[in-house]
Amino acid sequence: MKNIVIALSAIILLVANVSAQSAKFSEAMGKTLKEYGEAKTGDALLAVEAKFERIADAEKNQWLPYYYAALIKATMSMQGVGADRDKVADEANELIEKAGALDKDNSEILVIKSMVQTAKMLIDPMARFMKNGTEANKFLEEAKNADATNPRPFMLQANNLKNTPPQYGGGCKTAKALAEKAVALYATFKSKTELHPNWGKESAEAIVAACK
Repeated sequence: MKNIVIALSAIILLVANVSAQSAKFSEAMGKTLKEYGEAKTGDALLAVEAKFERIADAEKNQWLPYYYAALIKATMSMQGVGADRDKVADEANELIEKAGALDKDNSEILVIKSMVQTAKMLIDPMARFMKNGTEANKFLEEAKNADATNPRPFMLQANNLKNTPPQYGGGCKTAKALAEKAVALYATFKSKTELHPNWGKESAEAIVAACK
């Protein structure tokens, strides 16, 4: 009986410790996500990205901080923020690979892998379209297959097509249907928790509006 009591006490302490760690992680992530939403400059985004990396270093079994750090880096490279866009894209790739090692076949992670390839391609579209453009689309198809309810791969695919010349199969005619699909999915999509990805709705709506 004494051994049973000791065992139960150990389990209770373990559960309490895990709960405390989980609460600490959620608090840190929630605060940093709020700062992410409020960041308006490249320096502010870099500061937020660094915080996500610190959370990831402290919580090595959580894919979300790696995901958001990679999202920021990929977006900055795509938008030409920073002197070395290739280096920033490579850093994003390293981060999202760490996320992927923790959660394989995750649709959200595959979306960021696609964004990294798009970022690389945009640095020199003529020279890199065949390699990086093809990889970007492959990851979006994998993201759709991994979770058909995720609107983000549809939104990004629509955006990519909208910015691709019609002679290469792009333009509004092909982009609009995908953007409308994304908008419909956003209407019913519910992220797993408030910390999980829930972005891109406005971009999908903007593509639909631009392609009327």
